[in-house]
Amino acid sequence: MTDSPNGHVTLTHSSDGVATISFYHPAQNSLPANLLQQLTDVITQAGKHPLTRVIVLKSEGDRTFCAGASFDELLQIKDKQAGAVFFSGFANVINACRKSPKIIIARIQGKAVGGGVGLAAAADYCLATEAASIKLSELAIGIGPFVISPAVTRKIGLPAFSQLTICAVDFQSARWAQDKGLYNEVYADIADLDEALTSLTIKLASYHPEALLGLKQILWEGTENWDELLAERAAISGELVLSEFTQQALNGFLKK
Repeated sequence: MTDSPNGHVTLTHSSDGVATISFYHPAQNSLPANLLQQLTDVITQAGKHPLTRVIVLKSEGDRTFCAGASFDELLQIKDKQAGAVFFSGFANVINACRKSPKIIIARIQGKAVGGGVGLAAAADYCLATEAASIKLSELAIGIGPFVISPAVTRKIGLPAFSQLTICAVDFQSARWAQDKGLYNEVYADIADLDEALTSLTIKLASYHPEALLGLKQILWEGTENWDELLAERAAISGELVLSEFTQQALNGFLKK
């Protein structure tokens, strides 16, 4: 377990080969830089563990899966380099999921906003509840979902990504996310979600490891340039967050 005053990330291993990564932050499971780094490290660690057959990525609580970037931390960014470093945190998590040799199943129990949508898209398979609506709010605060866009577009396609991005203040339902391909399965409540998750992970953990590895490689074909691509996108976001428009928008959101 790794802890900090600003939330924590935990990694547990079950006897049947399921590695569960859980994260928590008191501000609706938002992700400051320290949690992004911990997630990157723990995803990599779980993928390399000799007993891991499949990885589950989840958050704690029952209302919000992930609210995306920490607005408090965004307001502390004072130069382009610091901005690029912060947004690279999301890039690193996505790339850790992409490079992991293990299939990653995301458990989306509640709303996903901004970078939270990116986390869901970075998983190989998503199980969600009907409460797991999604929103990309970046345009409303003067930036854009540039770092996560390759992962999201890969899952839902450009037309759906355009709708999600342009309608920046509107939530789309979990059923919409399923219809577009972000979620693979949607359940009425958390109890049904967890029952399905347990059943699925036990089955996956029983399959041939080399077959699962081959599937993982097929799922991520054509993404070999993402180290460079996502770093470039992080630099764009890191510059935009310094604008007066974005700073005022962030302050406005925090005052609500």
